[in-house]
Amino acid sequence: MIKIIHTQSVDHSNWSLQQLSDEAHFWLNGYVNKQNCRIWSEANPQVYVETPLHPEKLTVWCALWAGGIIGPYFFKNDEGHNVTVNGDRYRALITKFFIPDLNNHDVQELWFQQDGATCHTARATIDLLKDTFGDRLISLFGPVNWPPRSCDLTPLDYFLWGYEKSLVYADKPQTLDHLEDNIRRVIADIRPQMLEKVIENWTSRLDYIRASRGSPMPEIIFKM
Repeated sequence: MIKIIHTQSVDHSNWSLQQLSDEAHFWLNGYVNKQNCRIWSEANPQVYVETPLHPEKLTVWCALWAGGIIGPYFFKNDEGHNVTVNGDRYRALITKFFIPDLNNHDVQELWFQQDGATCHTARATIDLLKDTFGDRLISLFGPVNWPPRSCDLTPLDYFLWGYEKSLVYADKPQTLDHLEDNIRRVIADIRPQMLEKVIENWTSRLDYIRASRGSPMPEIIFKM
């Protein structure tokens, strides 16, 4: 069951001004994290998942709203090597990439949403985001709370990352540069009409959750 907290603080009249953000890992060998998969059986299903010891991967950030996608942003160190995200790198993304790009859009009333990852919710990060968005911040420890483990309410989780991963491995990239090029191409090819449908689907999910006070969503909600 999902509980929406303090949604009365959000202006529901224009959901299209909600900017949703997230990161994802893209492994070069196409590995998919099976952590959230569950196999039900009366007997031991004898299923094994091979996990590479030192996989080559990219950590990618995007923000999605009705007006388009900001990103992708690839986390790299000063030498240009791919790295994972931490608080300092996330704040660098916000100040050096996200806010400058945001300034190219007329989004004075934009709300910003992020999940509860530690790098997102460190005090320095929340202070930085409050300086930019004021009370229009939807986040753990922010003015408007966001429910934990609510992947079914985040379009990047239930749409964008899966859509990308279904396409970027089609030509079997052999290098991280090739994989990065594929990710950039797939995101650039996403049309506004598709994003409009994603936002419509997202608002129907939110409306259902609010009206049902957190009841499980019916299967129809998951159809795009």
